[in-house]
Amino acid sequence: MSTTQPTKNTEKTGWDTFISSSAWRWFQKAMVLVIFSLVANHLATRDSFPDSESYRFPMEGFLSSIALCIIIGIIAHLNFKFYKKKYFSKKVEIVAVGWFMASNLAYITIMYIPANIIINILAGGPNEFYYLLIGLVITLLVSFILIGLWYAQDLYYLYKLSIKDAEITIESGAKMTKLSYENIACFYIENKIVYTVQNDGSTINTDFTLNELEEKINDQLFFRANRKMIIHKDAVGQIEKIENGKLRIRLKASIENDAIPEINISRYKRKAFMNWFQ
Repeated sequence: MSTTQPTKNTEKTGWDTFISSSAWRWFQKAMVLVIFSLVANHLATRDSFPDSESYRFPMEGFLSSIALCIIIGIIAHLNFKFYKKKYFSKKVEIVAVGWFMASNLAYITIMYIPANIIINILAGGPNEFYYLLIGLVITLLVSFILIGLWYAQDLYYLYKLSIKDAEITIESGAKMTKLSYENIACFYIENKIVYTVQNDGSTINTDFTLNELEEKINDQLFFRANRKMIIHKDAVGQIEKIENGKLRIRLKASIENDAIPEINISRYKRKAFMNWFQ
């Protein structure tokens, strides 16, 4: 009689794939850095043109560019870790990405000005404001492009993770159930118990409060309609304008549940809801 050994599940999750590919992305970033430094320094002066009779390899400029890019890379890396922990791990939105890029440029400016002055003093060169400003503008422009290229793929993976692959563990007494965001229609509270409603209309009671859930879930997909309801964007079937500037939300027919109270959006939340829904 033959026996079969249990096999381990080798299927990688989205996050495992994200982590396993990080080494390859770091290699790509290093190659971009080297190629950029080579091209920029070969175009900087006539003597560095490859077809020039007096060609010489721009070693000083190349090493300086590498050093500068490494410093900028460290700044961007630490800043990205901060933003990923505070913002991007929950959601990736244009405003947060804009602040991430702007803060990088601010830190680079703070680093560049005193470093440039100190280097010029040590090298015995002039500290003219015009050249300092031109150098800063070029550095910021190049930094913006490079940082955008470096972290575009990371942000894309985090965005996919937060929207499609994310899931939440629903605790109910001794039971724990994992549900993906796309299978959750809404959360509602009744008799001080919070229920999770799935897309097929079935419910699971939870040990969470609505406030705890609101902190955990992605607010690009979920909206706190009122003190009793959190709804998923895809669960909304109809939006109706009612008196006093309020909105009435009707869920899709497959999700309707007699226990779910009427979903009203106050006139104070109306604009925020419409901005979220659209």
